[in-house]
Amino acid sequence: MLTQAKKHKLHVLREYYQGSYYIDVRLQQLIMDSYRWHTTMLSLQYIYLHIVIQQYMIIATDIHKSYGDLHVLKGIELEVGKGEIVSIVGKSGAGKSTLLHILGTLDQPDSGTLYIDGVKTNALKAKELSKFRNERIGFIFQFHHLMSEFTAEENVAMPSFIAGANKATSIARAKELLDYLGLADRLQHKPSELSGGEQQRVAVARALMNNPAVVFADEPTGNLDNETSEDLHTLIKSLRKDFDQTFVIVTHNDELANLSDRKLTMSGGTFIQAQAI
Repeated sequence: MLTQAKKHKLHVLREYYQGSYYIDVRLQQLIMDSYRWHTTMLSLQYIYLHIVIQQYMIIATDIHKSYGDLHVLKGIELEVGKGEIVSIVGKSGAGKSTLLHILGTLDQPDSGTLYIDGVKTNALKAKELSKFRNERIGFIFQFHHLMSEFTAEENVAMPSFIAGANKATSIARAKELLDYLGLADRLQHKPSELSGGEQQRVAVARALMNNPAVVFADEPTGNLDNETSEDLHTLIKSLRKDFDQTFVIVTHNDELANLSDRKLTMSGGTFIQAQAI
């Protein structure tokens, strides 16, 4: 027999399932099986976990990271919604870049769990993680890191080439992105033939090449002048509006931070303040 507690949870799940929220087919079937076969409480907890994960692009829980005796991250807790722009600010040495590298799967935490777009990334093997990073995560850095021997469209298409996609399809996608970013007349230009702002826009296009779930930006305006920085701020807002793109941005730029949906302040390896903008 179902206990009252189980009946209540199943009722909540059924109401959720019949609402407007998205649940994948496998999860729908699991919920229906729960009705038929008087599911265990463990199965209900499994369902709840997946429902929670579906609602967020990033869920980081109790993230710790040390380098030798230096405890850099001290139990970070972070949830980022889909289509949300979150900025992380704080003094140098607060742990911002370390956190961004872990969230972006460029480094692994010593302990804690990380879900990105429903995938527990710190449970993936090395090859699986590399594939996931290339296909589901975009990066924008302070320096563009474009390859000097390749044209703008080739630099943009590189993540797709790495993923083994069709060359013609990849180039067409690169052209589409560069056109969206106002660089349709710079397709065949190499990085040395582009201005600083154009180089950074090419880097943004490259970050978007594989339709990433989330884009991580580490001081994206740190190497730009004020006018070009403002252009990048506008671009980030446009990408969220047009593509529902999720961004997590580490920055010292107050204007960029204040354009975010939330501004999180780090100090001593943890968050000390969260501010809705």
